[in-house]
Amino acid sequence: MRGEDRNTAAMFSYVSPERRVPQDHPLRPIRAMVDAVLDDLSPRFTAMYARVGRPSIPPEQLLRALLLQIFYTIRSERLLMEQLEYNLLFRWFVGLEMDERVWDPTVFSKNRERLLEAEIAHAFFGQVLARAREAQLLSDEHFTVDGTMVEAWAGQKSFKQKGARAAAPPDDPGNPTVNFHGEKRTNATHQSTTDPEARLFKKATGQEAKLCYLGHVLMENRHGLVVAAALTQATGTAERDAAVAMVQARQGTRRLTLGGDKNYDVRAFVADLREQNVTPHVAQNTTNRSSAIDCRTTRHVGYALSQRIRKRIEEVFGWMKTIGPMAKTKHRGQRRVAWMFTFTAAAYNLIRIRNLTVAVT
Repeated sequence: MRGEDRNTAAMFSYVSPERRVPQDHPLRPIRAMVDAVLDDLSPRFTAMYARVGRPSIPPEQLLRALLLQIFYTIRSERLLMEQLEYNLLFRWFVGLEMDERVWDPTVFSKNRERLLEAEIAHAFFGQVLARAREAQLLSDEHFTVDGTMVEAWAGQKSFKQKGARAAAPPDDPGNPTVNFHGEKRTNATHQSTTDPEARLFKKATGQEAKLCYLGHVLMENRHGLVVAAALTQATGTAERDAAVAMVQARQGTRRLTLGGDKNYDVRAFVADLREQNVTPHVAQNTTNRSSAIDCRTTRHVGYALSQRIRKRIEEVFGWMKTIGPMAKTKHRGQRRVAWMFTFTAAAYNLIRIRNLTVAVT
């Protein structure tokens, strides 16, 4: 027989959020990893807060909530709080009870500086990487590097001449009419009034120049995990400079290989790598010039293997931009954007580690 459609509001529930979440839910192994990481970071959290005063919202819960925002592509912290209000899965992951009050969205704004000063994103990223190392998922010899544009939270109309005198009141304060066609605009003479640290940049001829930053990733070639992440201002040499810095931090007694695309086929960069005992497995760029990579490198099987695997780094950027918030950042200033870029790379590693370990078991 047909069931009756009743709108009832039960006053009590005897089922906890823990029991509501299926045992095979993909967030369960991630929650276990995150709890272990946050437990190791507990001394650092203690140092962030005063010993007396009103208890704050636990930083562990704030970071778990930010991870959910990345995992589920939630575009704002206000929408994230709305989800926490009624989503039992989100409440379970963050650590909120069924009837516990949800925070105000401004909690993130007030705590962001505290998290920035303590460099929590880098510490969290390092602890996640330690879990991958314990599971023997990392290569310590073969790496790939690349960079991507992270569009700044600033429009072209904010890119104005430095030191210019105040203009007449705009016709529309919210969206003024600006005609900059024919005007020569460069980073040397102009600056964004919305995000002064963003730079006008394009990666290839024929592309639109945008106000942006450059995000850099160093990936190990065994399982495609991110072992280093950095964000810099957008310049023509930023990708190569960041690559040298990230490789220097990985140096040991073994000789390393570093894969990359044609943008890294520059003689000075290749020479720097060789001086650091790193074999440059970058793609040859023979357009209108000779390549800095000769047959001493290309004759080896390892070079062809690096060229095949290096394309996997685009999967990292694809995830960070389509699932994560890195297609167009919601933050202003290099420090804030860099914090979020590193934290998003850690979130990618959590997903990747979960997939690898579940597949193995």
